[in-house]
Amino acid sequence: MDGLTDEQANWQPSPASWSIAQCLDHLARGSVLYAAALRDAVTRTKAAGKLRRDPVRPGGWLSGYFIRTMEPPPKQKMRAPKKIVPASRIGAREVLDAFLRTDENVRAVVHEGAHLDLNRIRFKNPFFGFLYFTVGTGLLIMAAHNRRHLWQAEQVRQSAGFPSH
Repeated sequence: MDGLTDEQANWQPSPASWSIAQCLDHLARGSVLYAAALRDAVTRTKAAGKLRRDPVRPGGWLSGYFIRTMEPPPKQKMRAPKKIVPASRIGAREVLDAFLRTDENVRAVVHEGAHLDLNRIRFKNPFFGFLYFTVGTGLLIMAAHNRRHLWQAEQVRQSAGFPSH
């Protein structure tokens, strides 16, 4: 985003592709909801005192699969849940600020859960309500999802036809 104009941030390589701003808007929207679900689970569990034993790791084959599907480069295209479909156009500074603010939410989860066993605390996925993951898995999913769309945004910037100014 460094030095990009609103025009550059919102440029799309094709009508079916997201712009850099849309990638960041999608991540910001998703992180707000996902981090809130993680934080709720950590807050509810604090009193139970499930103390940390091991580093964060995926909680089983489904968790590992879910994380792998998020990693860049994407192996398959996925449809964004309606809750986190990005705006069609958004200001470069506005979207960057929103994206950077989401880090505060994730840091709060990590800080509040630092002494807890995040591999044993479960939360309901805010996008697929039938899925439950551990908070540790949720943090790994968020990191992989961010890498996926930041990679996608970089591909937009490298695309032929990207406006130079």
